[in-house]
Amino acid sequence: MISPTDLPDTIPVFPLPGALLLPRSRLPLHLFEPRYLAMLDDVLKTSNRLIGMVQPYESQGKESQLHSIGCAGKLTAFSETEDGRYMITLSGASRFRIVEEIEGFTPYRRCKVSWQGFERDMGATEKDPSFDRAAFMDALSRFFEDQGLSTDWDSLDEAEDELLINSLSMLCPFEPEDKQALLEAPSLTTRRETLMTLIEFALRGGNGEEMMQ
Repeated sequence: MISPTDLPDTIPVFPLPGALLLPRSRLPLHLFEPRYLAMLDDVLKTSNRLIGMVQPYESQGKESQLHSIGCAGKLTAFSETEDGRYMITLSGASRFRIVEEIEGFTPYRRCKVSWQGFERDMGATEKDPSFDRAAFMDALSRFFEDQGLSTDWDSLDEAEDELLINSLSMLCPFEPEDKQALLEAPSLTTRRETLMTLIEFALRGGNGEEMMQ
């Protein structure tokens, strides 16, 4: 595990729409673009092995803008395919706030970041005392059926609150802006409430554009 004192001021960032990483969760990724293979090579040379996952959004410039809050993950597994691509796994360490983007020097993007305000990310597993699991699972079942999704319901039933809520936040097919809202939720309870709102909205036939209005 990484301690707060090991968190660097500058990290490489991987802008990937819809890809959400949360603290104490794991995210598998497939790297094949040359710039991200270069990023992987450089990250393997560091002691912390951190990569920041950030949601991009479109802008008028040549390159997409980045949301101010992302989540850094430690590279905990990687394997090379026969054609030179890599499968990697990031283990969520802590969220961060982008202070500024560092120009030049590398083919991939790098940012100066602040870890302040996210101390609980590196603490103990969070609880959700007011979680009505039965009502949540009922809505989730209807959502999965509506979306044509399948899952191992026994595993979901047995999962602890944080693992259940964070895994579903990462895996459910929500819009990037909705994923950002789940990332920025200040507590597990708030994230569960946001997740439930998104599920209920989808069941009513809503879409992301309507929610943003």
